[in-house]
Amino acid sequence: MPPAARTTKTADTPTKRLLRRAAWTAGVLAVLLFAVEGGEYGTRDVWEGKARVTLRQREVEAMRAEVEALKAELKAVTTDPARLEKIARERYGMVKGDKELLYQLSDDSAAAADSIAAADSAATAEKRPFRG
Repeated sequence: MPPAARTTKTADTPTKRLLRRAAWTAGVLAVLLFAVEGGEYGTRDVWEGKARVTLRQREVEAMRAEVEALKAELKAVTTDPARLEKIARERYGMVKGDKELLYQLSDDSAAAADSIAAADSAATAEKRPFRG
């Protein structure tokens, strides 16, 4: 065989073996990383989704408890006349029958009443004809 026809194989040096192993290792790690985090939903997205589901379940339970409390309040108001009278008296200032009415004015409402009275007296003074 002539020397030109002979295929010369390059020697497999330790540096080339190390580079080849590093390339294979990097490729395998890239595939594993894509398997864990790649695609539409990665592992982190799944964990965040589970946390959101847990949070929403707690909110639903809290709202259910609130609804049950409101149902109990509605039942108490519709069936207990004393409770209904108490709510009407406290929230709306209503009085049953011919009872005496008492008013308690806070400082803010007293000041507002004074300013309304002053404005009314000023408006009345402007409407009076001048006699002098």
